[in-house]
Amino acid sequence: MVNGIVDAVDRALIAELQRDATQAYAALGKAVGLSAGAAHDRVRKLRERGVIRRTIVDVDPAALGRGVLAFVMVDSSAWMGDAAASFAALPEIQEAHVIAGTAAVLVKVRTATTEQLQDVLRRLYAIEGVRGTQATVVLETFFERPVSAS
Repeated sequence: MVNGIVDAVDRALIAELQRDATQAYAALGKAVGLSAGAAHDRVRKLRERGVIRRTIVDVDPAALGRGVLAFVMVDSSAWMGDAAASFAALPEIQEAHVIAGTAAVLVKVRTATTEQLQDVLRRLYAIEGVRGTQATVVLETFFERPVSAS
């Protein structure tokens, strides 16, 4: 890291962590040409700066009974930028984004059934300012990828 910028070594560390975040610092360092201590120090600094926000386990949603994926465009009668807590209160919503365009918010929803998706849509309508929704149900996912470090 130079002057707060992520350098090539940091990018290589991030790519390795995205591939396998459970690897030991010795293996991580070896993969990018650093000692274990230097790799640990760099990862710690990346966390402190917020470049690495969290470490997660990638789980198959269908294995947890959340096989229905939908993206929902939320239309509103007012600015929705202050409604983050209302969207976060619905546990089926994995992501919520204020967007530009004909809708105000885009949410990513995972449920077990389409009936549960319909219930989420009902609860979205209960959020102050929500005027309408347009749901797109995903039939098949070709791939999902993390943000690339390169």
